[in-house]
Amino acid sequence: MSMTKPASRAVAAHQAPPPRLTGRLKIVLVVLLVAQFMLAVDFSILNVALPAIGDDLGFTLANLQWVGTAFALCAAGFTLFFGRIGDLIGRKRIFLASLALLALASLAGGLAPTPDILIIARVAQGLATAAATPAGLALLTTSFPEGPLRQKALGLNGALMSAGFTTGAILGGVLTDLLTWRWAFFINIPVALAVLLTAPTVITESRPTQRPRIDLPGAITATLALLTIVYGLTQAGEHGWTHPLTLTPLTAGAALLTAFHHIERKTTQPLVPLHILRKPTIAWGNTLGLLAFATETSLVYLLTLYMQKTLGFTALTAGLSFAILGLGTATGGILAPKIIARTSTTTTLISGGLLQAAFTTTLLLLSDTPASMALLLPATFLGGIGNMLVIVGFMVTATTGLPDHEQGLATGLASMSQQVGITMGTPIMSAIVTATTAGATTAGPILHGVTTAIAANAALVLLGVLIAAVFLRARRDRAHA
Repeated sequence: MSMTKPASRAVAAHQAPPPRLTGRLKIVLVVLLVAQFMLAVDFSILNVALPAIGDDLGFTLANLQWVGTAFALCAAGFTLFFGRIGDLIGRKRIFLASLALLALASLAGGLAPTPDILIIARVAQGLATAAATPAGLALLTTSFPEGPLRQKALGLNGALMSAGFTTGAILGGVLTDLLTWRWAFFINIPVALAVLLTAPTVITESRPTQRPRIDLPGAITATLALLTIVYGLTQAGEHGWTHPLTLTPLTAGAALLTAFHHIERKTTQPLVPLHILRKPTIAWGNTLGLLAFATETSLVYLLTLYMQKTLGFTALTAGLSFAILGLGTATGGILAPKIIARTSTTTTLISGGLLQAAFTTTLLLLSDTPASMALLLPATFLGGIGNMLVIVGFMVTATTGLPDHEQGLATGLASMSQQVGITMGTPIMSAIVTATTAGATTAGPILHGVTTAIAANAALVLLGVLIAAVFLRARRDRAHA
């Protein structure tokens, strides 16, 4: 009998049904997903509205870029720092405080009477995003245990994040055309308030039992490194990769990263423990995430340029065309957890990358006639599915195998990869288009520049496939040897 009972329990455990979402977990999931979707929308909602903002507030053409740059600098530069702070003082506390800041900053931006006030509001929005994104992801990963439930939650989160970027481009055009650009700010306020009213009662605080010392030298160095690198990337799109305004901050950022590595080696309680960065899932997973966000968001830029400058579409029509891409990313987010469960995370990363690369390459056949939309729309739909398979695979890879007290760091790194990828993709592709067109603004040269950049985009996707196949596949093979 003593042999039979354990065996029976093992069989019963093996046959147990998969875990399901409880009522409270469903509410937690909805609250966190709504917040992440809103944060993703903010990355692109003002892109279409920039000319109207410049005309209304009197921005000079040179200073108008700071509406986007001020946000990108803070959103990417402070993500790692706030992700670690959430580990120390509580992710729920950081999450709620940052959403309150976002609501106030959005109100200030919507009411801004001068360029200075608007830029300050964008800085505050960027800081709020830098704090809320890793905190929200950490709350998501600690609320759902590793396995099918977490994969499903991360799949939905990835789909809404990517769809949010696309939705922002559409929503910005609609609000600017039908109402005013100020509603691109105001729309955040009711969403943030709804989350703030609901979250405190359903989300459980997550913090370590012992509060370690904050690595202030490491935090300052890492933040300065990210700020200078992101600034250099934003300048590359405007001035080119060889201009001093690009090279100087990029070089300074590389030097600061080297200094950060030395600081972390000698610190007893580092901001980023180096043993975490040596994990293949962390190092290569975040590399794949950076490539996934850089390629897809920059493809949106390239296709916007193509539709407006080559086909002559309005900004609103071009924005609405990306609804098909949004459907593709949503579909990919739903499919990704199922594919991961049936195969593996690495297989999902590889197959998603191959699908994205194949349909990105298909866009090389675009012509200067509207008939090409019959090619563009299905290609972006299917490529969006592939991109989302990679994004969900990256999120699962980069947050698996770590204890709860390090989930804020893991999601901070993942959020940093996401936001730096979004920031760096467009300047790289813009520089390729500029170099190829040699300053020409007519439809033919722009089409040539866009297709050249699309070829480079597809090559970066294939680089991600190679990384997953060589480094993550090899790791999995050794684990099963």
